[in-house]
Formats: sequence, C-alpha cells, structure tokens
Amino acid sequence: MVSHPCTADEVKPPSEGRLAKFENGKLIVPDNLIVAYFKGDGIGPEIVESAKRVLDAAVDKAYGGSRRIVWWEVTAGEEAQKECNSLLPDGTLQAFKMARVNLKGPLTTPVGGGFRSLNVTLRMVLDLYSNVRPVKWYGQPTPHCHPEKIDWVIFRENTEDVYAGIEWQFDSAEAQKLRDFLKKELGIELTPDTGIGIKPISKWRTQRHVRRAMEWAIRNGYKHVTIMHKGNIMKYTEGAFRQWAYDLILSEFRDYVVTEDEVNTKYGGKTPEGKIIVNDRIADNMMQQIITRPGDYNVIVTPNLNGDYISDEANALVGGIGMAAGLDMGDGVAVAEPVHGSAPKYAGKNVINPTAEILSGMYLLSDFVGWSEVRLLVEYAVRQAIAHKQVTYDLAREMGGITPISTTEYTDVLVGYIRHADLKALKGQ
Repeated sequence: MVSHPCTADEVKPPSEGRLAKFENGKLIVPDNLIVAYFKGDGIGPEIVESAKRVLDAAVDKAYGGSRRIVWWEVTAGEEAQKECNSLLPDGTLQAFKMARVNLKGPLTTPVGGGFRSLNVTLRMVLDLYSNVRPVKWYGQPTPHCHPEKIDWVIFRENTEDVYAGIEWQFDSAEAQKLRDFLKKELGIELTPDTGIGIKPISKWRTQRHVRRAMEWAIRNGYKHVTIMHKGNIMKYTEGAFRQWAYDLILSEFRDYVVTEDEVNTKYGGKTPEGKIIVNDRIADNMMQQIITRPGDYNVIVTPNLNGDYISDEANALVGGIGMAAGLDMGDGVAVAEPVHGSAPKYAGKNVINPTAEILSGMYLLSDFVGWSEVRLLVEYAVRQAIAHKQVTYDLAREMGGITPISTTEYTDVLVGYIRHADLKALKGQ
C-alpha cells in the first residue's frame, strides 16, 4: 500500500524530478517536471491511471525523452479518510502548493452532513480563481446540427459569487440578525422563513480572472471574447463584472482588441485584420446564442454561477460530461480536473470514458506548462479513436451498431495513435 503524506511536515517530493517555480509572474518549468496528483473516489483511480499513461506517451513522443513527467502521488477523498482521518489532508494541500502543476481525480462530497465541497475547498485554499472549461468537438455523437463550429473556452470565476458559500439557514440566529438589520437600517422586510445568501463580486478578483481569459485568447489565436452577465438585473454585481471586464481589457489589451460597438460604428461592420472582437451578452441570451450561433463565440468569460450553467449546457452539445475537461488556474498554480463526478456505481467496472480526465491533463501541460505539442498529439489520438469507432460505452450507445471497448482498451488505443502519429504533419495543419 502506498504511504501518502498526511501532514504538511511529512511532504517530500520525488528526488528524481524537479518542482516548477513561479518567478516574476512566470512559471519556470524543468524538463523532469514533478506533477502531483491524487486518484480520488469512485472511477477516479481508473481514469487518472488512463490519463497518466496517455500524457506520458504524448510527452515521450513529442520530446523523445528530453522532457518527462515525474508523478508524485498524494491522497484525497475516501482513501485519505481511511489513511489520514481527513478527506483533504494538509499533506495533500502542501504537495499541491509545492508542485504547482497538479492533476486530480473526481471527489465525492457527502450531501448534507456539514461537509463543504472538497473541490471548492481546494480551489479556495490554492486561490485557483479561474475555472477553465474548453468545449470542442472531436467527431463524437452530438445533438447539435453544426458541431464543427463549436470551439469555446468558458472562463468561470472560481472564488466569488454564490459559490463563496456565504449563506445562512432561514431559522438560524444569523439569518434573523440579518433580517432585523435589513428591516431596521435599509427598510427591506423579509418573511421569517427566508434564508439569506450573499453574492460578492469584486473589481480586483474580476479583473485578474478576465486577464487570464484574455491571455488564453491571445495565446490560442481566438477571434472573439464575450463577457457573459446578468447585469440588466444585478447591476452592482454582474453589471459591475461587465464594466470591470471592459475596463481591464481596454486598458491592458487595447492593441489586441476592438469592441463590437467599434466594429459597427467605426469599421462598417468589418473587424480589422488581426483584432479580437470583445462584446458582452446577457446570460439568458447567451444560453441561446451558443446553440443558434455557435461560430460567433470563442472565449466566454463569466462570474461563477453563470459559468457553471453555460459550461454544462455547452458540454451537452458535444457529447456530454465524459468529454468535459476542466482546469483550475491561479497565479503560478493549476489543478486539472474533469467536470464530472466520481460515478461510484461504475467504479472498478473498467467501462468509464476517461477522455475528460485525459483532456484536462492535456490542457494542464499544453496551456499552463507550455508543452503545446502534447495537445496536438492527444487531440489527434482522440479524433482517430472516435473516427474509427473505438470508444467506450457512453459514446458507443449513441453511435449504434458498434461494440464498446473498455477503459483500458481505449487507453491502449490512444497510446497507439500517439506513438504512430506524424508530429511534423500535425504541426503543419
């Protein structure tokens, strides 16, 4: 049995690798990079093992041994509870802080019972303020009639809004104090059965999040950045989010962008060459726009709750959560995680689709670490597997008439495509 560090003073990274560093706002990445990870609960051990194999194959193919991942296993979830008497041990948090480059399996947070989401806790402790959810079509079955137009990256703010968890049960003493205060000081009267939640959105946290979204858009050559908000109703939170986003973009990225209004009033409706169009959409309209006009959007930057809703809708349009990647980023630290949960009823059955975990790790290496060739290889392998109908049951049942393969067989298929890929040709596409 692997012995994991339970306390911070027990943490010791693998001697054969080196830790990434963060200096002067830049991540410094060694060639023998330590990546900390935990398997998590339910299907976690299966899909994390799959992701490790695929990512190792891609790094080896891309760099021929000159770069490699040194995996550092820690623990969280049910295994950690048994081993460390904690669902999220201090040793794991310390390891993730030290490694900076991290991969996690899904965690199960009990409903009720006083437990806060372990995923939310991890994001808060590491200050992972941008939740990045890329949405792409790789040829899988989809309910959208034009999935080839879908290439979105949803930037969801991770630390504020309703997910800050500032709320009180209706019959608590705190809720009563707040109701009394609102009535006495502000003339707002609530009924005694009213629970209260607070929705904080700040300028500083909004703008650091928007900065990340703009950097991603520029780095990946995207043509559209859209601010999604409900500012027509929540004027001083989501309306402020919209304004602060524009302020940041037009002050720090003016050379790269043109607003939608400027395109229409100054350029006759035609975007100047090489410029990114920046616009904003009301949240409910945005939910329709990605269905009716998918090709008009790329990077969509949102407060927390809006991002939660639209990312799930978006992933449903390209095959569901088995394909849904996620990456949480802060300043010099990131954690890759699939959007889906731990699916305990499928644990140990070797049938689950590991693509979401694989793609999450891929974005960790390609867009956070900067090993861009990894994305070329992994995306190629996923496309080939789907094109040849070598898929797990969730996609096979939608394709019809094919026999699904197991999680490990699918992993073998991806590794095979990576090893035989023509990287030079992929770079030329």
